[in-house]
Amino acid sequence: MNLAVGFFDGVHLGHQRIIERADAVLTFTNHPATVYAPERAPSLLMTTEERIRALAADGARRVEAREFTSALAAQQPSDFADSLRRDFPGLDTVFCGANWTFGAGGVGTPDFLRGMGFHVEVVPFESWRGERISSTRIRAALGEGDVAAASAMLGRPYVASGRIVQGKGAGRKLGFPTLNVAPALGDLPLARGVYAVDTPLGCGVANWGVAPTMGDRAWPEPVLEVHLLSAPPEPPPAALSVSFTAFIRPERAFATIEELKTQIASDCATARAQR
Repeated sequence: MNLAVGFFDGVHLGHQRIIERADAVLTFTNHPATVYAPERAPSLLMTTEERIRALAADGARRVEAREFTSALAAQQPSDFADSLRRDFPGLDTVFCGANWTFGAGGVGTPDFLRGMGFHVEVVPFESWRGERISSTRIRAALGEGDVAAASAMLGRPYVASGRIVQGKGAGRKLGFPTLNVAPALGDLPLARGVYAVDTPLGCGVANWGVAPTMGDRAWPEPVLEVHLLSAPPEPPPAALSVSFTAFIRPERAFATIEELKTQIASDCATARAQR
C-alpha cells in the first residue's frame, strides 16, 4: 500500500501530484493551525466532505480523515510512525509534500521516517507562472477576485457550496430573482463582488457581499446571491454548488435602485459573453 499524507486544502495541482500514485490518503478534518495557532488559522477552500470527495475523485481508494487534536500535536514522531504501520497494514511508500513535518514541535521529517524503515518519496512543488502552487497562494488570488488564477492552480474552477436561505425578495422586485446561498464554510476567502458563475441549474451571475445599496436592509454578513440567466426552479433546491468562472466587478453601493438595475443587466450581459 502507498499512502499520501497531508491536509490537502483545495486538492490543487500540487496535491494531485502527491496523491496520484497513492492507494490511500491520510488527511485531517481541521487545519493543524486550529490547534497550533488558532488566531492564524486560514479560511479554507473546501469543507472536509468536499475535500474527501475530491481526493477520492483523483484516485484514492481509501481516504481517512482524522481530527487534528492537541494530543496528536504533542505526539512523538516515533508514535506517529508506529500508528502508520498499525493503521495501514502493508504500507510500502509514504508520499508527502516538500514542506511536510509531523509530531511534537514539527520535528518529524521524511528522513526521520526513513530512519524508522519507511520508504518515503517527497514530491516536489508544482509551479504556475514561475512560482510554487500553494493553498495560501490560491487564497490570496481569491482575495483579489482573481478566480482565473485560482482555478488554474486548482486545476478546476473554484467552487463554493451551501444551503439555500430565505432572502428578502429584493432581487425579485428588481426583476432579477436570486437564490441566496449560505456557504457551508461560513466566510469565503473571496473578494466581495460580482462574478460569472456556473451551477447545476445553469449559468448566472453571483454577488458575494452584503448588498450595500439596500441600506438598512443590507445583509449583516456576506451572502452569496445567485441570479440564474434562465428561469430559477420552483421550488428552489435545498442547497447549491456555485463554480466561479470570471470576476466581473467589485461590489459597490449605487445612488439609486435604477442605477443598480442597469448595472445588474450589464453584469448579466457580461456573464453571457463569458459562455
